[in-house]
Amino acid sequence: MINNPDIRAEVCLPTKALTADIGFFTKTLKMRMDSIYPADDPSIAVFSGHGLRVRLDASQTGEAGRLRILTDDVGFADSRSLTSPGGTTVEIDGLNPPLHLPQTDHAFVVRRLADQAPWVIGRAGMHYRDLIPSRLGGSIIASHIRIPDGGPVPDMVHYHKVGFQLIYCYRGWVDVIYEDQGGPIRLHAGDCFIQPPEIRHRVLEASDGIEVIEIGVPAEHITEIEHEMTLPTPQLRPDREWQGQKFVHNVGKDAHWQPFRLPGFIARDTTINEATKSVAGVQVVRRGDGFPQWATHDADIHFTFVMEGSMTLEGEGKDPYRLEAGDAFVIPPGMATRYSDATEDLELLEVSLAGKFTTTLA
Repeated sequence: MINNPDIRAEVCLPTKALTADIGFFTKTLKMRMDSIYPADDPSIAVFSGHGLRVRLDASQTGEAGRLRILTDDVGFADSRSLTSPGGTTVEIDGLNPPLHLPQTDHAFVVRRLADQAPWVIGRAGMHYRDLIPSRLGGSIIASHIRIPDGGPVPDMVHYHKVGFQLIYCYRGWVDVIYEDQGGPIRLHAGDCFIQPPEIRHRVLEASDGIEVIEIGVPAEHITEIEHEMTLPTPQLRPDREWQGQKFVHNVGKDAHWQPFRLPGFIARDTTINEATKSVAGVQVVRRGDGFPQWATHDADIHFTFVMEGSMTLEGEGKDPYRLEAGDAFVIPPGMATRYSDATEDLELLEVSLAGKFTTTLA
């Protein structure tokens, strides 16, 4: 419990049972009663605790009040709702509740740029295009993000409560600064970051026409503003782990290409499977020698974004899709598909969860 003597604002709530509420606020909520009056027939009581000051007023009319208390006090049960005798609803949540990862609602999804899905203006003025509208039941969000006009980005030091997060630079460049990773890092087209859970960072500047692909697990996750930390931090800790994951800055121009899991293609690995201990894997894929074959996989989530060129995506029981740059698709586990008629300049971004999975050729 936090009792802050510097609190200079209070929440005023009505009460229909002041005497009973005194016991509720002091014993159940573990707040301190600071004042009560008038003495002969009390109608107002003031309490403080949990960084909050509350005034209960029996003379107030209107709807009952509502409070939300965040605490790691072991005397409270996480995520429960209580109602005071006077009618106030109190929601109690842990300060650091465990991350909820929804069960994946598997589906075959194709999202084409030509369908002209709307761009939505989001945080820090960035434009977002949703690449998986269903979000597979809330298990993942995939966004195509662009900033039309380059220059400084009005961002703040912040972090995300996620299980996995990828930033892949598709066009242009962007400067980002990260906790314990030294000074600003420029991400060029073809490069990527993984942002481990809750690593503090800030976007500094971007080129004209910057575009990135951002993957977040789960789809709905909290972005917290960091008010205390200043970046860069004094220490350089490239091997630090955040919830078992390391920061990755993978540079595309330094990549080594090797045969892909599917015949007829080559790929470069981004080291993300290793850095996340197989939470996720990310590969960039190009056309190679050989002939495409039908195949299935057993990954829980398998997402692909077409960065360059074109190809035909064939799926069992589905009409074939001719895909071009800007299109995206999700293949559920166990579904047979084939990548055919790929152009020489084809380039794909493949993201899988988990990082290691089995591919079975037909």
